[in-house]
Amino acid sequence: MAYDFLESAVKQFEYYKQLGEKSFLQVSDEQLFWQYNKDSNSIATIVKHLWGNMMSRWTDFLTTDGEKEWRKRDAEFENDIQSREEMMRMWNEGWECLFNAVKPLQEEDLGKVVYIRNMGQTVTEAINRQLAHYPYHIGQIVYIARMAAREWKSLSIPKGQSIDYNKEKFAQPKRKQHFTDEYIDKSKKNES
Repeated sequence: MAYDFLESAVKQFEYYKQLGEKSFLQVSDEQLFWQYNKDSNSIATIVKHLWGNMMSRWTDFLTTDGEKEWRKRDAEFENDIQSREEMMRMWNEGWECLFNAVKPLQEEDLGKVVYIRNMGQTVTEAINRQLAHYPYHIGQIVYIARMAAREWKSLSIPKGQSIDYNKEKFAQPKRKQHFTDEYIDKSKKNES
């Protein structure tokens, strides 16, 4: 059961990482830095915040507080990334830090207590906390990208296609399968 949780958590992190990346591909460089107003965040700023959070939370995950002294959270919301390449470097560095911390975890690690701002929680709770936080921000990225893109390619079931989608799903036999498998698998096939 615990292994299922860890495997599912990794798959969900991979899925949301992919949603962000598919959104980046649908907008211009200029649109990555667009802000609706001075109080809103651009896609690049949201990436910068995710990077800061990931680097802080997942560096020495089991042994140090998840809110590192070196983190400059307020600076994460300054819209000062200069290029798509810089944004992607931060994006990939953050996710690499996360996966390097989560993938080696074992069942016996899940009940260990880790701290974020001196508040203890189990490893399971800490993972769940980030599985809520990151999709929240990636949803913002998708929404901004969808508004900005000239032609949007749906990242899930396109409008008006739910009936056909469900018909295809229910035509298949019942099976145990993680919901992200079809999205990750399709993506990997498209890369080939």
